[in-house]
Amino acid sequence: MDVVFVLNCGSSSIKFQLIEPKSGKVHLKGLAENLETERATLKWGDQSRPLEKSDYRFALDEILKLVGDQTIIAVGHRVVHGGEDFSASVKITKKVLDKIHALSHLAPLHNPINALGIEIMEEKFPDLPQVAVFDTAFHQTMSKQAYLYAVPYPFYEKFQLRRYGFHGTSHRYVVEEGAKKLGKSLKETAFVSCHLGNGCSVAAVLGGKSIDTSMGLTPLEGLVMGQRSGDLDPGAITFLAEKLKVAAAEVISILNKESGLLGLSGISEDMRLLLESSEPRAKLAIEIFCYRLAKYIASYLVPLGHIDKVIFTGGIGENSAPIRDRVMKHLKPLKLETLVIPTNEELMIARDAAKIVGGKG
Repeated sequence: MDVVFVLNCGSSSIKFQLIEPKSGKVHLKGLAENLETERATLKWGDQSRPLEKSDYRFALDEILKLVGDQTIIAVGHRVVHGGEDFSASVKITKKVLDKIHALSHLAPLHNPINALGIEIMEEKFPDLPQVAVFDTAFHQTMSKQAYLYAVPYPFYEKFQLRRYGFHGTSHRYVVEEGAKKLGKSLKETAFVSCHLGNGCSVAAVLGGKSIDTSMGLTPLEGLVMGQRSGDLDPGAITFLAEKLKVAAAEVISILNKESGLLGLSGISEDMRLLLESSEPRAKLAIEIFCYRLAKYIASYLVPLGHIDKVIFTGGIGENSAPIRDRVMKHLKPLKLETLVIPTNEELMIARDAAKIVGGKG
């Protein structure tokens, strides 16, 4: 049976799975976390052990020892940013890898690490096909009216300043599963897909194609998230820089790492802990989270015309009925119906990789 090795090299971690694309059977699943720190740890199955070295190359060496002599048909890599260059998953060539590097200015924390994972695997397995699956690719079907910002047009032409959207692999998976649940052709569906985890985004998907989404040039725009602020008046950045006497980059770091549910509640970015808390600010954070999400869902009636179902996925979306209920209470006049669909980005990556390299799954 064909097996794909799925790698997700993040800013401080490597998630990995060995998956049969057709059946979805997982042979190995794990995580190397806290890389480049003294707390670097490798976890797989129900086992865990500290890593002697914390760098990515050593971590991948240890992960590959777990893989052993398993026959692999391809390596599927999650790549965060594909810019306007990639509207679908592709087999990795030198030209593709060079472009991933070139797009690092759009995702400086992620694309260089994604590329490093590719390079290491190419060194170790030069004859093994590698496939890049981009977070942004699914949203390349958006029209200019959806993705352009109202700034001087040369900023788009010269710097590629526009909305790109993220979580595309997750949105694509759940709408395909949603169509199956409705017994309809994907081309006949209109969904609002809500990916709610530590990072959150919502997408309007018509006929299986993304026509609008909440995240923008970066994953900072859009919904309130675990530690990210979501939508904010750009003037607030210079305002805070002056008040805090710091550079704008430091404000952006605060908006990415100290804001959202964490910043509002002062307690945690974990929705489970906030739901258990009796603190007024925890309740306020939840109210703001649900209200903002409901506004986004309602606004997507404009591009969609009608909504077959609102799909909830991700850690919060799948597991928190109270949050789903609060969001839909805001939308009661619209009489919308919901689906809860567990996402499986790794399986989507495995299937794309198998299809591209000609595997049977």
